[in-house]
Amino acid sequence: MVPNDFRHSAGARRRGAFTLIELLVVIAIIAVLIGLLLPAVQKVREAAARASCQNNLKQLGIAMHGFHDANNEFPHGGQTWADPPTFISVGVPATGLNQRAGWGYQILPHIEGNNIYNGGGGTTIDACQITAIGTPVKILFCPVRGGPRVFSGGSWYGPSGTYNHAQCDYAASNYENTGVVRYGFKGVPMGQISDGTSNTLMIGEKRLNKNGLLGFQGDDNEGYTSGWDHDTMRLTNAQPAADPTSGDGQQLFGSSHPQRFNIVLADGSVRTLSYTIDATTFSYLGNINDGKVFDLNAF
Repeated sequence: MVPNDFRHSAGARRRGAFTLIELLVVIAIIAVLIGLLLPAVQKVREAAARASCQNNLKQLGIAMHGFHDANNEFPHGGQTWADPPTFISVGVPATGLNQRAGWGYQILPHIEGNNIYNGGGGTTIDACQITAIGTPVKILFCPVRGGPRVFSGGSWYGPSGTYNHAQCDYAASNYENTGVVRYGFKGVPMGQISDGTSNTLMIGEKRLNKNGLLGFQGDDNEGYTSGWDHDTMRLTNAQPAADPTSGDGQQLFGSSHPQRFNIVLADGSVRTLSYTIDATTFSYLGNINDGKVFDLNAF
């Protein structure tokens, strides 16, 4: 004979089970909640990625000023994409007028990249160059694009052989060679920025084909070490734009962030600008002495 209290407990458990209809209602409610939460989660992720990107640019701005403090001028932009980092001897990079690589390589000692700058222990100049060309630097990549990227390619740039080329999500600004980073091997002293450092764009996010980030793009191939090239320099004489899904970045500033992209001014302050900023106004940002002053908060 089953005790009364046991039969009562078992019956209570049977009556408490979900029916199929109740289960379907619960699933539907959960689906609605997920649908409501996903946009909020995406916004939080984008906000975190944008903040991390802005921090990268802040560090790059500090590095550019550190370079200026050490050399009394900002790094130059080099003369051609074909020039890899210049080494006087194994582990000893050239400096100043003798260094032919671009600004991205020159600031490595100021972003804790001394080992890469010196060639990573390579036993030949070629090996030192290959290390510098192929080693990704984390703060040169916006997290919204997935972090550091390299791809392997033949010797159209740098020493002979097939090796990695580390890419980059940021570029210095230029408008008819009137920007902070100039064509050639002589840098710009801060005193020459007559418009004021708070009115002059120094480095910003560059537009890229977001579907081709892990491969060769026409303006993202040699990598961050190259001299005067679309990989490391972008134009302010055209309106910035969001990343496309085909082609390449068309030498423009822009990003994978929605609506706005990040920049660092010559005073080291970080701002965001709308893709809809007036093209003429944007062109003024790339000129250090055009006499134009404006409130960037309006853009």
